[in-house]
Amino acid sequence: MNVWIAIGATALGCYAVKLTGLLVPAGVLERPLVRRLAALLPVALLAALTAQQTFADGQQLVLDAKAAGVAAAAVALVLRAPFLLVVAAAVAVTAGVRAVGG
Repeated sequence: MNVWIAIGATALGCYAVKLTGLLVPAGVLERPLVRRLAALLPVALLAALTAQQTFADGQQLVLDAKAAGVAAAAVALVLRAPFLLVVAAAVAVTAGVRAVGG
């Protein structure tokens, strides 16, 4: 029964967040600060998710093949490589490190 309580609470929370967004006056959303924050928030959340999935294993910090792949992608981005090449570099380095046993 605890699972259904969690599902219900999550559904109500999602509905409340959606309703809150609809109740915000349009004038507030047109402010430059709010527009800038709204544009940057998805990037920050995606970066945090990527870092958590790459460098964490439960409560421990882990540096493994995924970290090497992210580093390779970062180097490719600094060199202004096309997006598909960035992804390919990350995949190749991650697979190579795992094949070697890292």
